[in-house]
Formats: sequence, structure tokens, C-alpha cells
Amino acid sequence: MDLRKLKTLIDLVQASGVSELEITEEGEKVRIVNKPVSVAAQPAVVEVPQPVYRPAEPVAAPVSVPTPAPKAAAPSGTQVTSPMVGTFYRAPSPGADPFVQVGSQVKKGDTLCIIEAMKLLNEIEAEVSGTVKEILVDNAQPVEFGQALFVIE
Repeated sequence: MDLRKLKTLIDLVQASGVSELEITEEGEKVRIVNKPVSVAAQPAVVEVPQPVYRPAEPVAAPVSVPTPAPKAAAPSGTQVTSPMVGTFYRAPSPGADPFVQVGSQVKKGDTLCIIEAMKLLNEIEAEVSGTVKEILVDNAQPVEFGQALFVIE
């Protein structure tokens, strides 16, 4: 079993809240156990800061610090996010037309994309009606739970 698949399985177990998952594939067996650590079981660690004495340094002339550029405003509209970890596909099959393009009109419940997780294809539907303003993920790219996929205005 390759490491990417193993990491995807671990992420799915953590995100889903499943306590244990066991998979046997081609003679290889993997068991993933998700045990939440209780606060009582964690050892208490208290850090006591130690004073550091340094001789006074000469004061330098003030240096102008460049101000950071303002961050781009969050895209207006409703963001459609990934409900799971998996691989994002814009079309139902290779070579087929994508479900939606930028500028496509969608209704609530229309299929926007497919996310493949553990060899299951999950259709992701529009949560609102509107126009697809932006597609934030490239085809066949891995996506994380909660990652923004589309902006619908």
C-alpha cells in the first residue's frame, strides 16, 4: 500500500470520527486506530521561564519597516467546500465534458464535481443556485476536508 493512500486513510479516520479501521488489500493488512487522548491522561508540563540577563545594547536609529500589502478580499459569493479528503474530478469520466465551467448557471442540487475517496466516487452538489464564479481546484488534484472547491455567486 503506498504512502499517499495510507495518509488518505488516516485523514479519513481522523475526520470521520471512526475509532478503528482495518483494511486487507493484496495480502497487506493495515489497522488504523483513532484514540482520543483524554486531558487526564496527558502529563502536566509546566514551563518556568528563566530570566536572561544581557548587557544593554546601544540604541540604533529607527528602521522603517515596509507595510505588508493588503490581502486580497475573500471572493464574494458562496464557497462550496470539500466534505472529505480525496481526489477532485471535474468530469464524470476522462475525456467527458466537465460538470460545470466558470460562468455556468447551477441550481441547488446540481452536480458540480466528483471526489474519489477510498475508490468510491462521491458527487458534490451545489448548495445554492447561482453562477459559478470561480473553480479553485485543478482536475485530478488531491483535496483536503473543508478545502474550498468553487465559488457560486
